[in-house]
Amino acid sequence: MHPDPQFRSHDLAACEKLIADIGFGTIFAATPEGLRAARTPLLSAGNGVVQFHLSARNALTGHLAGGAEALIVVNGPDGYVSPRWYANRDTVPTWNYVSLECEGPVTRMADEGLEAFLHAAIAKHEARLGGEPWRAEESSGKTWAGLFKGIVGFDMAVRDWRPTFKLSQNKPPEDRTRIAEGLETAGVPALAQLVRGADA
Repeated sequence: MHPDPQFRSHDLAACEKLIADIGFGTIFAATPEGLRAARTPLLSAGNGVVQFHLSARNALTGHLAGGAEALIVVNGPDGYVSPRWYANRDTVPTWNYVSLECEGPVTRMADEGLEAFLHAAIAKHEARLGGEPWRAEESSGKTWAGLFKGIVGFDMAVRDWRPTFKLSQNKPPEDRTRIAEGLETAGVPALAQLVRGADA
């Protein structure tokens, strides 16, 4: 989380929207074997709960299944900001980005929770692709059962939401306009849109 309060937000809906839009994050935890991290799809279940699954063989799985604290990091769009985009070029480069840290206790899902999570995640991501979606029912019973043997589902009850929306809020409107245009030209249109929409 960025130390400058200009780049923070207390908007829980914006945090949950970031999880919904990105749909992927990194889980971190301190285990008896040391610090561990795992990348995984994420779903916001509402009411401050974030769901995810890990391979049953992942180094974090046994630790989290026993009940543990963890940190989830979701990275949104990011991009380099060039001083050439400022009216006064006597400055230094920086980086605009969106990121969210979620911290809280993790519990293992029951099988029916994992089943619901998988169907919801599949439906969400298949819909994003357009066209005729693939459906879980297309997997054979054997294939689906094999998936269940290989993964473990988890719920995190988020205690602390720590978002950073570093979108040049500390710059005057004319610089922000040029920064957004520069980011768009540089191939980061999602970040450019956020810069345009952020409160100055």
